Amino acid sequence: MTEVSSLTGRLLVATPALADPNFDRAVVLLLDHDEEGSLGVVLNRPTPVGVGDILESWAALAGEPGVVFQGGPVSLDSALGVAVVPGEAGRASSVTEDGPLGWRRVHGAIGLVDLEAPPELLAAAVGSLRIFAGYAGWGPGQLEDELSEGAWYVVESEPGDVSSPAPERLWRAVLRRQRSELAMVATYPDDPLLN
Repeated sequence: MTEVSSLTGRLLVATPALADPNFDRAVVLLLDHDEEGSLGVVLNRPTPVGVGDILESWAALAGEPGVVFQGGPVSLDSALGVAVVPGEAGRASSVTEDGPLGWRRVHGAIGLVDLEAPPELLAAAVGSLRIFAGYAGWGPGQLEDELSEGAWYVVESEPGDVSSPAPERLWRAVLRRQRSELAMVATYPDDPLLN
């Protein structure tokens, strides 16, 4: 088996050819990627459910829109918290610097939140918080197969992707900022038959 180069912290952006309705125009932040598989959350699938409706104590820290996002089709009854910790606490300058209690760095200033911890531990450090119901998961080699089939574009993430106030425009925004032919894909019509 070939060694897997980690894509943790990067974005998977669904190509227009991806036929799975769970991932139509999805932008997925990879939280973990290694030889055992991959796990991520879809950043642009807000639900009508408010964070306060399911995790009242975390509602004050949730960014706008203050709703739960559908992180993917797996384990919809579980919740994941992803937060950006800006400034010194969020920088990856030191291997020993773990950031604030209750937060585990994934990539740069982006990390996972321990939703069992008291929100007060993170209140002063968190720049933005998103709550996800469920996640997207791939078994060993499954994501690599999808990448080789052209289902996803892999691009760098930015901390603002996690907290985009307009998640419905994130797919186009991420593609538009690319310095390659990918920027042109942002103009791809929602329904190519209407073109």
